[in-house]
Amino acid sequence: MRYKFVFVAFLAFLLSVLAPVAAPGVAVTPAYAEVVTAIVVEGNQRIESDTILSYVQVSRGQNATPEKIDESVKALFQTGLFSDVQITRRGNTLVVKVDENPMVNEVNFEGNRAVKDADLAKEVELRERMMFTRAKVLSDVNRIIAVYRRAGYYSVKVSPKIIRLPENRVNVVYEINEGGETKVRQINFVGNNAFSASALKGVIGTQEYSWWRFFNRNDTYDSDRLEYDKELLRRYYLRNGFADVQVISAEAVLTPSGDGFIITFTIDEGPRYTVADVAVNVGDAQLDSKDLIANVKTGVGDYFDATKVDKTVEQLTLEAARQGFVFARVNPDIARDPGNKSLNITYNIVEGPRTYIERIDIVGNYRTEDEVIRRELNLFEGDAFNRVVIERARRRLTALDYFEKIDFQESEGSAPDRVVLTVVVQEKSTGSVNFSIGYARQERIVGSISLQERNFLGKGYDVKVNISGSWYRQNVTLSFTDPYFMGLPVSAGFDVFATNVNNQQESNYNSQMLGFALRTGFRIDEYSGINFRYGLSWRDVNQISKSQASPAVIESQGESTKSAVQATYTWDNLDNPVRPTNGFRGQLEGEIAGLGGDVDYGKLEAHGWYFLPVYEDAVVLKIEANAGQLLPFNGDNARLQDRFFKGGDTFRGFQPAGVGPRQRGNSGSTDAVGGKTYAIGTLEMTFPIGLPEQWGILGEAFTDFGTVFDSGVDTVLAGQGDCSYGNNSLPLGPNASNCTSYDSAAFRLSVGTGVIWSSPFGPLRFEAAYPLLKADSDKTEYFRFSVGTAF
Repeated sequence: MRYKFVFVAFLAFLLSVLAPVAAPGVAVTPAYAEVVTAIVVEGNQRIESDTILSYVQVSRGQNATPEKIDESVKALFQTGLFSDVQITRRGNTLVVKVDENPMVNEVNFEGNRAVKDADLAKEVELRERMMFTRAKVLSDVNRIIAVYRRAGYYSVKVSPKIIRLPENRVNVVYEINEGGETKVRQINFVGNNAFSASALKGVIGTQEYSWWRFFNRNDTYDSDRLEYDKELLRRYYLRNGFADVQVISAEAVLTPSGDGFIITFTIDEGPRYTVADVAVNVGDAQLDSKDLIANVKTGVGDYFDATKVDKTVEQLTLEAARQGFVFARVNPDIARDPGNKSLNITYNIVEGPRTYIERIDIVGNYRTEDEVIRRELNLFEGDAFNRVVIERARRRLTALDYFEKIDFQESEGSAPDRVVLTVVVQEKSTGSVNFSIGYARQERIVGSISLQERNFLGKGYDVKVNISGSWYRQNVTLSFTDPYFMGLPVSAGFDVFATNVNNQQESNYNSQMLGFALRTGFRIDEYSGINFRYGLSWRDVNQISKSQASPAVIESQGESTKSAVQATYTWDNLDNPVRPTNGFRGQLEGEIAGLGGDVDYGKLEAHGWYFLPVYEDAVVLKIEANAGQLLPFNGDNARLQDRFFKGGDTFRGFQPAGVGPRQRGNSGSTDAVGGKTYAIGTLEMTFPIGLPEQWGILGEAFTDFGTVFDSGVDTVLAGQGDCSYGNNSLPLGPNASNCTSYDSAAFRLSVGTGVIWSSPFGPLRFEAAYPLLKADSDKTEYFRFSVGTAF
């Protein structure tokens, strides 16, 4: 039996081997390898059959192998258009059956209070009229959770809900259970021996939760902010002598209750170094060492400060370039002596490779046109790479106040001596609406509002509409300025203005003014420029109460036409024209009226602002001086509207027009009549008040001092009648004491303090001032508040 079985098995094997040879005309092929004569698509509703067939790897007349079928199914799935794909055979016909993903009709959010719908909609991937896929929904769930975690909500839960609609459409609803906000409950430091935990908490941005910090958003856990906190701690130690500091880690652990985080920073301080010696090595360069040493910020005996080293490198590079060493490079060599906890710093000035600008690229200006930026650079392709010129370009771009950040980056060009200069800018809002309000003892509330776009259409045009109003004053001004008129480095613009003043409470008269002005100007050099202005205006002083007004006010009644030309020279080397901490800015203004019209005078005013950093850039002293002189022509007295009226913002502690000459009328009240001479100075110091730097809140202490005098009105008018006005004369009589003028060069002095907040609404100031020295006739104002907002 066993042999019979073996024989049968051998015979079967032999037949299987010889069968192809015995019958060569018979081929055995897989079923799917047969030739396809037709391809049909089934199940599609919105997607064209041709579109689907374009992903199928088999064409008519080809064999439908399993490999090609598999590749076709994968290609169709990868489009994201289908939830199911099947490819089968019906004889020689290939059938592609698809189940389309539904179309998204709406995407909604429910249960969200801490994060707005609009903010969530920006994050999710699914949008209306997109194909729905479960993968995108799951991805969006993770995106929403990430948004909430950045906002401090770590217990958030997101549940997607799909609502099916006719015509294969769906609504997607993300149901959100925000849970409680996960606060930072505790911040610990490990390894800090030189500084206390409370001191280091004031350095970092993250803060511990406190119930009284209503608007604080830094008391929630944010991993990105934590990384930045590590860098803040490192910089703080480097500024205070710890050259070897390392912030090893920053760990966040949930509390057992799950309602907060405990954050622990681990620090390796290293020794604290003092500077034992500082030297500047110029090598073979022909440079003036005295001027170079004057730019060194690191002093012998001081604690090491890395920021001062960086500042010194920057200043030495610029000074070397000023002396003609355009390609200078400054390499600081810091030699540590850990045993004595001291170090020596040598600034080596060497000649870097001679490089030229091959190309200038501008990045980040989505709104501002390239030309607006390029015309401020004063740099061109082919110029030598000069850091002094680049620093000046940075200053001019900063003065535009169009950008939040400005960075100049260098990269290799097409040759070793070529560099590509990339100007990276981050634009900010250049439109603003500003308003201010003031309060005086007499409950005199005044306010103003102005709308301005400093970069209109992205072309650098400055358009401004100013509307100020109160119960007493209304003003409308429209201004337009083109800083590069017709492509030339010459500014041109115009102003149209109308003013109505009800000054009955202050000076017993009303006035109106309507006019326009044309302006032009140009830059003389890097630091100075000159501007010219011609103005023509119609003016009227009216509604004077003759029984109450002073003679000087009565005398000003009537209409006048003023035609005047003005020239202003400005010199400015402020380090930052927007938020200066160092440097000087001066202005000299001259005006001549009488080129037509019936007003004749000359006016000269001078202004100066000097900024001095008292402690780094945190505490800044501002010294301001303002003075002016008005000289009437043809023997005429200056008209009321042309004199100087000071107070309010120009002399804090006093009402607008509250400082200077006044005259008493028959009613016993005094009218502000203005002066022809003034001199006012200001000392103001701004300083941090212990709040985190990112809040943008500073304190200020100030004193304003000076005088306003010389109205041209007689000191005492007496003996000729009763102070009435008639027939263009001023007969005064027995009650002449009621017509007394108060006009002296008495010295005034006020002191005050305030808070300045760079708020999301713009700069906000609240100031309280008290006059220490004043004239009896002056009008005081103790509080003043102003705020602006950007849009």
